[in-house]
Amino acid sequence: MTVTAETFSPPRTRTPAVPRQRRGATRRTRRSTRPQQVLGPGPAAKAAALAALVLMTVVWLAPLAWTLATSLKNETDAASIGDGWLPANGFTMDAYSKILSQGKLPVWALNSLIVAVAVTAITVAISAAAAYAFSRTSFRGRRLLFGATLASIMVPPQILIVPMFREMLALGLVDTYAGMILPQVVMPPMVYILKKFFDGIPPELEDAARIDGAGHLRVFTSMVLPLSRPILAAVSIFVFITTWNNFLWPFISTSDQSLMTLPVGLATVKDAYGLQYAQTAASALIAAVPLIVVFMVAQRQIVKSVATTGLGGQ
Repeated sequence: MTVTAETFSPPRTRTPAVPRQRRGATRRTRRSTRPQQVLGPGPAAKAAALAALVLMTVVWLAPLAWTLATSLKNETDAASIGDGWLPANGFTMDAYSKILSQGKLPVWALNSLIVAVAVTAITVAISAAAAYAFSRTSFRGRRLLFGATLASIMVPPQILIVPMFREMLALGLVDTYAGMILPQVVMPPMVYILKKFFDGIPPELEDAARIDGAGHLRVFTSMVLPLSRPILAAVSIFVFITTWNNFLWPFISTSDQSLMTLPVGLATVKDAYGLQYAQTAASALIAAVPLIVVFMVAQRQIVKSVATTGLGGQ
């Protein structure tokens, strides 16, 4: 039998059937591409959420506005109960002029800046090194030492005031910058925060660096610290704000007006008649202005660090 081209045909190959996509899946895909409505699914929910945000903003700004209004009154209107927000004798800048004339405001602000920057730099360096040791190294007594660090968080700082003052007195550091800075550089909560962040860094990166011959110091400075810039920025801001607002230790460790920080110096500006409400409000605003500026400049970094590093309970 002769096989010709007409009688022979190659075997047919069946193409696999492509499964049809369900309509529900397509709808879900389309829905997932739509922007999520954060404030609510409808206009009513959005309006209620915006009203709640406005209410919280007003509640937060009301004390600040009251303090500003009080600082712009004279002492008679500020001590009066029934005048309310608007003074009977009008607004005045007498409280600010008295503070600027009686005190050494530029010197106190410079002292606060020096102490806050020094404490921030030393605290971040010590806390980062300790956190890396607890997170990436193994040594005898590591768990016990880390437990003692966590336990020290529960110790109130006021308990250590007398021992620290006696120590600074024995070292001859009273009424010096070192006496104000050194006792504030140990902050166990920052060690814990940095340690938790270092635990989340993949160990494979460290293993690759060790294959290239890097030691602990090289890994810490060249790999861990660059990857930890958000949390280091957040810790620096928290330490700076805490140090700037610290009143108790600078008040105890120095009595020289040329070395006083801004909160301590403003507290010494008192009139002969005792407590002056307008001057007190003006002093509080003057001390708070640098912190407000720092927070406004770094608020995006703070929010990013809280959202991505576990400071928000994640």
